[in-house]
Amino acid sequence: MAFLCQRDSYAREFVTTVVSCQPAELQTDGSNGKKEALSGFHVVLEDTLLFPEGGGQPDDRGTINDISVLRVTRRGAQADHFIQTPLAPGSQVQVQVDWERRFDHMQQHSGQHLITAVADSLFGLKTTSWELGRLRSVIELDSPSVTAEQVATIEQSVNEKIRDRLPVSVQELSLDDPEVEKVRGRGLPDDHAGPIRVVTIEGVDSNMCCGTHVNNLSDLQVIKILGTEKGKKNKTNLIFLAGNRVLKWMERSHGTEKALTTLLKYVPFSCFPFLRSWTPWGLALLSKIDRLSSYF
Repeated sequence: MAFLCQRDSYAREFVTTVVSCQPAELQTDGSNGKKEALSGFHVVLEDTLLFPEGGGQPDDRGTINDISVLRVTRRGAQADHFIQTPLAPGSQVQVQVDWERRFDHMQQHSGQHLITAVADSLFGLKTTSWELGRLRSVIELDSPSVTAEQVATIEQSVNEKIRDRLPVSVQELSLDDPEVEKVRGRGLPDDHAGPIRVVTIEGVDSNMCCGTHVNNLSDLQVIKILGTEKGKKNKTNLIFLAGNRVLKWMERSHGTEKALTTLLKYVPFSCFPFLRSWTPWGLALLSKIDRLSSYF
């Protein structure tokens, strides 16, 4: 059975029952760069609103009875919630999700599905893996190179589909359902049990997936492809932002531009020709700006 977070990705809070609470430790990155162990408890609930990490998507954050959940991991058909205060098995608890983090992950994950489908449909570029990063997300494409023209065409196509407000739906299929053969996917976890969860963008893509998604592409708002980088094993990494991350990236970029304009006393957009004339200092600075900008 799918968790509530998978059945309704827009749910923000609900009440459930504690099944078990066992002592546990959580490995975290300490201030000195070394791993530190936090003592706490793994709590299993009858159902959960908090997504456990999986499918390239990080886990949710939130609270159980106002107690902070520091990690959520999947264990077979269950989810372990790491907290630092014990809860009594059989007690009812209120679960709330960190909505800003959840919606951001929904936008990036649905954006990845859309880019993957369009890149494959237009140019036969297959996705071999992806990573939902803290500031940007990366799709690994099974190709030694992707041209700037291909990137521009993919970006234009995905944003057209967002403006078309295409619905996104989720369904569960049994392993022996013939429809499974028509669904894109990269295999199931070794400990997978039960039906297969399929996420479909109407008329675009059907894909096996355990993650949380928007129910309409309009909730993605916009997708910006920042560019490509050389990947491992003769592959190419495509870097993108979706939704609110695009707005934050624009705010940071505008802030950088204003700071440069003030520093160099030049009107916007005219500082780059000015810096290029200051070789080699100007070219070195431009190179640093370009590298920094690629991470936002």
